[in-house]
Amino acid sequence: MTHLLPAADRTWTITAVSYDSPEARELTHALHREQLATYDRADDPESTEPTEFDPPSGAFLLAARPDGTAIACGGWRTAAPATAEIKRMYVSPAARGHGLGRLILKALEGDARRHGMTRVILETGVSNLAALALYIRCGYALTEPYVTGRDPRINRALSKVLPPPQEGHDLKDERS
Repeated sequence: MTHLLPAADRTWTITAVSYDSPEARELTHALHREQLATYDRADDPESTEPTEFDPPSGAFLLAARPDGTAIACGGWRTAAPATAEIKRMYVSPAARGHGLGRLILKALEGDARRHGMTRVILETGVSNLAALALYIRCGYALTEPYVTGRDPRINRALSKVLPPPQEGHDLKDERS
């Protein structure tokens, strides 16, 4: 496989950040632009209150290269009792194909599980085949839409039951 990232850039860190941090905003706005280009509409990342991702009822994670450049993100927030919603999953185009989406998803699931969540829901677009494949590979199944007014020709809702937390697991363990 040809790697788009130089060998030195294939290592990264995943850390929790504020949703309104400059790096998170840069990535969520890039996601928004891609969604607009694909679907002609998208939820504005500015319409989400940053506190929705604050612990203990949420988290926003950022993956960065060793030089500090943010290359991927995703968050979870409490949607209902014991139910987390995954939001704003994004990997910058140059960093795709290296498993970052899966790593962020697993880290989000682990963090949500440690905060008492037993189920995860999320939405993605019907044209986002890579995301749909990732979620299906990670155990998600199609479910009924949970956001009123969504267009079934565009949106796909998925859900997953989380296994119980494992003793001694922390955020860093989720990256392996």
